[in-house]
Amino acid sequence: MNDNREKETFRTGLYYGLGAYITWGLIPIYWPLLQPASSLEILSHRVVWSLLTLFIIISFLKQWTAVFDVVKIKKTAWILLLASIFISINWGVFIWAVSHDRVVDTALGYFMNPLVSVALGLIIFKEKLRKFQWVAVIIAFFAVLYLTFAAGSFPWISLSLAFSFGFYGLVKKVANVPSLSSLTVETTFVAPFFIGFLIWLYSRGELSFVQDGISHALWLASSGLATIIPLLFFGAAVIRLPLSVTGLLQYIAPILQFLVGLFIFNEIVSPAKWIGFVGIWIALSFFSVDAWRYSRK
Repeated sequence: MNDNREKETFRTGLYYGLGAYITWGLIPIYWPLLQPASSLEILSHRVVWSLLTLFIIISFLKQWTAVFDVVKIKKTAWILLLASIFISINWGVFIWAVSHDRVVDTALGYFMNPLVSVALGLIIFKEKLRKFQWVAVIIAFFAVLYLTFAAGSFPWISLSLAFSFGFYGLVKKVANVPSLSSLTVETTFVAPFFIGFLIWLYSRGELSFVQDGISHALWLASSGLATIIPLLFFGAAVIRLPLSVTGLLQYIAPILQFLVGLFIFNEIVSPAKWIGFVGIWIALSFFSVDAWRYSRK
C-alpha cells in the first residue's frame, strides 16, 4: 500500500514538475503577444497582475496570517525585499531579451544557472565541491570566457539571468519562508514602483493597456496567471519529488527555450555561440552525473 502511495506521489509530482518547466520553456512564445507594450510596461503588468492573482489565492486559502507573520520579522522582510529586487531584474531582462529576439541567450543563461548556484554555495556558504562539481565549474568558466572573447561581446543577458536567479535562490534559502507567503511579500514590495510607472505612462498618454483595445488589455492581464501558475506547479512538484529529479527536470526549460529561439524565432546561432553552448552542456553533464551519483549514495 505504501509503495503504491509513494509511486502515485512521485507520478503526481512529476506531472507538476513537467507542467512548470514546459511552461517556462515555451513562455518566450507568449511575451511577444503582449506587444506593442514596451518591455518595461509588460514587466509592470506582470508584477501588478501577479500580485492580484496572489491576493486571490491567499484569500481563498485563508493564509493571510502566514503572510503577516513573515512581514513582522524585520530581518526576514529585508531579505525578501532583496529577493524581490533580484527577481524583478531577472523578469525584466528576460522580457527584454525575448522582445529583442535574444531567446537563445536566455536559454544559455538558464543553462548556466545551476552552475552559478554551485559557485555561490562555494563562495557564500563555504560549501565543499566534489570532484565532478569542480570540473563542471571550471569548464563553465572557460566557456563563458570563450563566449566573451570569441563572440566579440560580453554575454550580459545570459549572465544577468543566471546570476540574478542564482542570487534570488540564495536569498530565498536564507529567508527560509514558505513559497506562497514569500512570493506574496516579494511582489508587494516592488508593486508600488511598477504601479507608479503605469500611472506615469497613463499621464503621458503612452499606456498601451488603455489604448490598444480590450483584447490587448486582456493579454496583459493574463500575465499574472502566466507567472503564478508555473510557480504553483513548481511548488507542488518540489514537495513530492527527490531533489535529484527536480534538478534534472530544470534543464527542460532552457532546452525548450533554445529550440524556440532556433526554430520558431529563427535566431542565428554563430559558431562561437555553438562552441560556448557545447562547453556549458559538457559542464552540466558532469554536474548532473555527480548529482545523480550523490543522491543514490
